[in-house]
Amino acid sequence: MKDAIDAACGSIAPNWPLDRMIAVNPYWGMVDNSFETTHRRLASLGGSSLFMPLSYYAEQWHKGEITEEDLQAAIDEQGESLTPSALVAALERRFPQRYSAPLLSDLFDSRRDLSHEPAWCDTITHQVSQFCGAWFDRDQADWRPEDDASLFSGWREVMLFGHSVELLMQSPWIAERVRQLPEQPLELIEHALARLDVDRSDWQPFLHAVLLRISGWASWCAYRRWLANQQGADDDAIVELLAIRLAWECLLDDGNRGEASLLKQWHSRWERHFLTLDDVAVQTHSLWQRAMEMGYQRRLAKALAEAPGTPMTARPTAQAVFCIDVRSEVFRRHLEAAEDIETLGFAGFFGLPIDYTPLGTQATRPQLPGLLAPALSVTESSGDAAKDKQTAAAHQRRLARNSTWRPFASMPGSAFSLVETLGLGYLGKLIKRSKPHTRGGLPEQKLLKPSAGAKPQLSGIDLATQIGLAARVLGGMNLTERVAPLVLLIGHGSHSENNPHKAGLDCGACCGQTGEVNARALANLLNNPQVREGLIAEGINLPEDTCFIAGLHNTTTEEVGLFDTDLENESAQKLAYVRLQLAAAGKQARRERAVSLGLEKLADDPEALLKKVRQRSNDWAQTRPEWGLGNNAAFIIGPRWRSRGADLQGRVFLHEYDPQGDTEGALLEQIMTAPMVVTHWINMQYYASTVDNRRYGAGNKTLHNVVGGRIGVFEGNGGDLRIGLAMQSLHDGKNWRHQPLRLSVVIDAPRERIQAVIDKHEVVARLVNNGWLYLMRFGDNGLEPVNQAKTKA
Repeated sequence: MKDAIDAACGSIAPNWPLDRMIAVNPYWGMVDNSFETTHRRLASLGGSSLFMPLSYYAEQWHKGEITEEDLQAAIDEQGESLTPSALVAALERRFPQRYSAPLLSDLFDSRRDLSHEPAWCDTITHQVSQFCGAWFDRDQADWRPEDDASLFSGWREVMLFGHSVELLMQSPWIAERVRQLPEQPLELIEHALARLDVDRSDWQPFLHAVLLRISGWASWCAYRRWLANQQGADDDAIVELLAIRLAWECLLDDGNRGEASLLKQWHSRWERHFLTLDDVAVQTHSLWQRAMEMGYQRRLAKALAEAPGTPMTARPTAQAVFCIDVRSEVFRRHLEAAEDIETLGFAGFFGLPIDYTPLGTQATRPQLPGLLAPALSVTESSGDAAKDKQTAAAHQRRLARNSTWRPFASMPGSAFSLVETLGLGYLGKLIKRSKPHTRGGLPEQKLLKPSAGAKPQLSGIDLATQIGLAARVLGGMNLTERVAPLVLLIGHGSHSENNPHKAGLDCGACCGQTGEVNARALANLLNNPQVREGLIAEGINLPEDTCFIAGLHNTTTEEVGLFDTDLENESAQKLAYVRLQLAAAGKQARRERAVSLGLEKLADDPEALLKKVRQRSNDWAQTRPEWGLGNNAAFIIGPRWRSRGADLQGRVFLHEYDPQGDTEGALLEQIMTAPMVVTHWINMQYYASTVDNRRYGAGNKTLHNVVGGRIGVFEGNGGDLRIGLAMQSLHDGKNWRHQPLRLSVVIDAPRERIQAVIDKHEVVARLVNNGWLYLMRFGDNGLEPVNQAKTKA
């Protein structure tokens, strides 16, 4: 039973809170199976599909996104004995819709003599969800559970003394039945499996099916366990949640065991349910999906083949290191119009495994990918302890003034009571705040006065550790030999108002924060004379005139701001030139994105377009401030000259990698086991939110209500916790803005070096061999696939 519980709970991927929102592959717990096997499993247990409807593939076919060549290639790859014409004809077929595996509680809604309004299944989900929302709330509610109380015991107590469900469902017997249930979660699960007479071979799928009925909260509990595991501990909330949902199945069991009893009917329906999955439907959808992916790979190969493909040999005036984020590709391409500026791609946390504590506060947050745990800390410092103490006190006062009324102004319904309390004088401020304006709002330290001189600094580490960290980061960026006089470290962030999911538009590599802190901390580290001197012993001799400058790319407005730019005369002149090029690149990037934002009429009016995108970012009513990482499709690991000059349409992650300087493959191993996994997570979150927004997306953004201050959102006032992306992040109201494709990874490295990483790391092998992403490499005649197992189940 313990194995069945572990397997069911392990199938649920974690979901990060709103203030640290990062993209996660919601199928992460199932990547040890092939993509098609996982589809069959979720289709059977949760009624969920990993493919789009055939009508979507028909649209792609008619638009030319999928060609007959692509269909034949997909057929050949999967070894099927079909023809492209047969697949085209299959587009007219209508396959049966899949539904969740039946539970005993479903029979109460399907039998006329037991049916009830509202439905029992909806009521159960609502009750469990509302309870979890109250139990896990540590930010909004005044009530707190006792420190030693458990989720299951808290629910049991509420059910014993609460009367809402009894009254709503006219079921006065509930409390008495709850009293008869076991008081410990594992005992309850064992009791439920026995009472419901679940066959031993069905334990794991049954428990998984039960969790899928409350999968949003299961994902939250999985996040708590993930976080605990990073700290060497454990968290059993997900097991207790499973026990709670199973308890409801026991509560609705009337104890009858005759041939016409509910239990017998449920057993019969459970067995029939797993006999109805149509393999032809799976095969058809799988081939069309793969053909669509091959169509994209064909166009990507063509674009890369037509790129100039010439390495830069002269020392550039400036090098700009951007995050690998697909939104950076557009800006980088336009910045490179200045031929003496070189851009590079690196994970946006800039290799700093840090958490960040703002000066004058006790609040600490991670600034690194969710796959990792912080090892170092950053706070602000000017180098003068007395001055920092004064700055900290001033910062506390300004934070207090900012935070006193803001929560009341943003909580649903509370704005009205706020006006009543403060009088009509505040009404004008409220209206003014909700009115679109063109102010910027990104810099992290905007509450710290520049005169304080405080900058983000690594704290508590010795010089040798600083030197080692600097050497690793520079090696990863390929900045150890030909280094420009100016090196810009450009993090990124997004700016939007009234948007609970806005952290999801910031840097995922910084755990849903902007990259400002990381960029500024690294720039300070690399400008430190003692660190520079120590790097010489590591074989890295940075030119004396090289200066590192931190920047921040606002992906909503395509503006780049620079920090700590007090430079000497000659460097200041170069910086003035670079600022002009950044402004020009931003202008062209906004022009390119104008159509996707519905602003094509302003595309040829740069000033009006800039004003409009700034206004959109501050508009409380704007549900689509930007498209985020929508339409992401590929990840290129290689030197920038491989893709420089190619229009990759903002769909490609770009990570710098020099195969000539990594003969042992250590750097490639790091990239394939960290950034590649992160980009896969991003890719699959967008994929899952598109193919099944009802289960793995957040639904309609205009109906969202924040749960527990930061936990997540409800769509409306109840139901399960919604995870993933809102429809407004994927669809413009008429068409899908995200094309769901599995990630295509293109690597510039010898085949044997790539294969060595696959063979060494089980997680990477699963992703590759089970068809969760596709590996290709730069060959002599263009892109060629890396040996990959067939994904057919």
